[in-house]
Amino acid sequence: MDLLKKAARNAVKHCLAIKPKEKVLIITDEPLRKIGYYFFEAAKEAGAEVVLTEIVSRTRNGEEPPSPVAELMKLFEVLIIPTSKSLSHTKARREACQQGARCATLPGILADTMKRTLNADYSKIAERSNRVGNALQGGRVIHLKSKAGTDITFSMEGRNPHPDTGIVHSPGHFSNLPAGEAYLAPVEGTAQGVMVIDGAMAGVGKVKRPIKMRVKDGFVVEISGGPEANKLRKLLEPVGQLAYNVAELGIGTNDKAKIIGSVLEDEKVLGTVHMAIGDNMSMGGKVSVPSHLDGIMMKPTLEVDGRVIMRDGALKL
Repeated sequence: MDLLKKAARNAVKHCLAIKPKEKVLIITDEPLRKIGYYFFEAAKEAGAEVVLTEIVSRTRNGEEPPSPVAELMKLFEVLIIPTSKSLSHTKARREACQQGARCATLPGILADTMKRTLNADYSKIAERSNRVGNALQGGRVIHLKSKAGTDITFSMEGRNPHPDTGIVHSPGHFSNLPAGEAYLAPVEGTAQGVMVIDGAMAGVGKVKRPIKMRVKDGFVVEISGGPEANKLRKLLEPVGQLAYNVAELGIGTNDKAKIIGSVLEDEKVLGTVHMAIGDNMSMGGKVSVPSHLDGIMMKPTLEVDGRVIMRDGALKL
């Protein structure tokens, strides 16, 4: 069988549990049109009342969809969103989930990623993601460091971790596909130190020369490195100060994922940690801005209140 068709069927059946007669909306754009149609066919095979709509590609991750599409999203029970720019951290997606839609976004998914990671065993990924989430629950201070030079601390007091399991069976639930992480929003204004991105960076791709970000009082105040650092600065400058907010800590839990330069897959790689800058409203934070960019760190060590959760990329749970 075509591996893309099999992957779409696996997601429709196991990740989203789509039932006959359910109202399903597929939102895609020109670069991911082919993948949108695979999901359309898989949902149709499942007996759903499925609609496919194509939007003009957004200019950046986190930019809102057209307002009529945002309203349309609220009318469906299931949303599947393979688009070239992410709609995950948008008001439209959050409001649709608040209305009861269960939603999977697949921002920038590549055919190779879909074949490999959507044919994974999501029951195992869910179990691992929940274990990581449980290890973070109730923590106060996180310390993240790596041999590449990352050394950053921040408060997570009052912030709940969110396991991204890929199991989206209940009204209002949301996940990326491929899934496989546990994430949370650091308390605004508390992050201090240095982040060194030596895996990949959203909007930039795989990094040959690490990107170094100096962080003070919750904001990135300096970005240095090579061409990749220059590209990141150009992405952030038009958006404004809030785009530099330290927005997310995430721990990858997907054993099928690889660093390929596509953040959707990169941030899920088992043995990595990522930190994002920009919007954090979707993860329980307070900063709303049309930008959310993840940077992946290889083989880090992560401590919660002094307890080692990961050492040099190996989970210690």
